[in-house]
Amino acid sequence: MEIEKIKIGDKYIGQGEPAFIVAEIGQNHNGDIKIAKALIDQSASDGVSAVKFCKRDIKSDLTKDKYNSPYLGANSFGNTYGEHREFLELSREEHKELKDYAESKGLVYFASACDLKSVDDMDSIGVHMFKIASRDLTNKFLLEYVAQKQKPIFLSTGMSNLFEIEKAVGIIRKYHNKIILFQCTSEYPAKYEDINLNVLNSLRNKFSLNVGMSDHAPGIMVACAAVVMGACAVEKHVTLDRSMKGTDHQASLDPPGMERLVTWIRGFEIAIGNGLKNMYGDEFLAKKKLARSIVASKNLKAGEIIIADMLCAKTHTESGLSPLDDEKLLGKILNQDIEADKLITEEHVK
Repeated sequence: MEIEKIKIGDKYIGQGEPAFIVAEIGQNHNGDIKIAKALIDQSASDGVSAVKFCKRDIKSDLTKDKYNSPYLGANSFGNTYGEHREFLELSREEHKELKDYAESKGLVYFASACDLKSVDDMDSIGVHMFKIASRDLTNKFLLEYVAQKQKPIFLSTGMSNLFEIEKAVGIIRKYHNKIILFQCTSEYPAKYEDINLNVLNSLRNKFSLNVGMSDHAPGIMVACAAVVMGACAVEKHVTLDRSMKGTDHQASLDPPGMERLVTWIRGFEIAIGNGLKNMYGDEFLAKKKLARSIVASKNLKAGEIIIADMLCAKTHTESGLSPLDDEKLLGKILNQDIEADKLITEEHVK
């Protein structure tokens, strides 16, 4: 099934293209633009395709009660949940500065926009695409507003069922079809038994859309496996240091982990191949050295009619007749004596 590729800046996402690997920085910058730039530097060094942040207008995102609810703990940056979120938020101008910085490193820059004002902020700085977080898959107001921007959408499907995904895709398709559906399990970390990689095939087949993997599982195994199973994009949380203050750092990849993820995915893409079974490169030499040839199982005399128990297959210093071609010898008359363990070929029979 051929699914149309989606253009993101100067890159394409889709079948036959390198996997679009997203370093999800989110709010692991801890509200500090210097840390954000350091994460961009590290992501560029690791070889990812894009960096993703998060944009919220906190007053639009939270009710007053939620904003003022106590939020105390080791990972809190404020006394209330609203204060905590405000501390972590970057301004539109800071996002513009980071976008320019990321693009100077060859990276695509985008964000999960969590409300209408944040959509406008990100659109105004010229992002090429939007991410809809799993929690907003049922947010019809946000889906319609983002879809009207006519830019590609990464749609994450954590915490949702097939009916809800159908509704969300239908809303976006009223405006365009530039959608990449992301299988996601909204657990931090996600348990392997809850990952369900086969959903990638189900989503691709049902909606005829490119699919990706938003991976919250430990390590890099799930993201790599998703690419092997046909995911055209993967995203993974990253941090400079997993011991940093904040709720997402411990479930994120540190620099060696993301570099390893990129290396493995690019290696898997090479290894996947074209599906045609052939011999390659040094296999020809290996076959010449190791393959079996038909030899005499015992001393044979000229004039004998060859029957099966006169033949056996062994590795010889020279290449002979394949055991699969024994019918070229069976029932034929030997025209010369053959010692045990010597090759028997068509030249030896009448």
